Amino acid sequence: MSSDLVATWTVSLPDGKHKVEFEHGTTSGKRVITVDGREIHREEWMFKLVGKEHFKVGNAKCTISIDACSGFAYEYTLEVNGKPLEKFRENQNKIQKCWCFTLGSQSSTPFRVVLEKDTLNVWVNGKVVETTGEFTDNGTETHFALGETLHSAYIEANSSGKRREGIVHRLFIDDQEIPPAKD
Repeated sequence: MSSDLVATWTVSLPDGKHKVEFEHGTTSGKRVITVDGREIHREEWMFKLVGKEHFKVGNAKCTISIDACSGFAYEYTLEVNGKPLEKFRENQNKIQKCWCFTLGSQSSTPFRVVLEKDTLNVWVNGKVVETTGEFTDNGTETHFALGETLHSAYIEANSSGKRREGIVHRLFIDDQEIPPAKD
């Protein structure tokens, strides 16, 4: 790990959680951006120590801003799709629902299921899966296949009965409800 590592962020997208690391050499102006352990941008010698670096994480457009604070101190901020990271996270929590769990007894298989509420796309371990919708007496069910053994999976969408809460989404695997992830 470089001694020039100045910031680390976690960006949660429908295709998974991504770790963004930023190195900034305050004497050389060096800038290195690493996403999920893979270097995606490097500049060795820059005379301007402040500025912005633009890059993509999946389909998200990201910008790291480097601002001088006082003396030789710098502040590093990450924007995702034009929003500060905290605002982006708040927005993601409104437009997507996430569940993380494992299936199987011996060799437990980890799963991350994400529902994009605005598009109704369902992502399983970073890939959009084919779904089938069905109307029920209480709302809708979105059915999809899960894993190689093809577990029965569906997301139930029902009205909460409360205007501020809106629609409640619940994931069922083999008719067992899965609690939502805590991110």
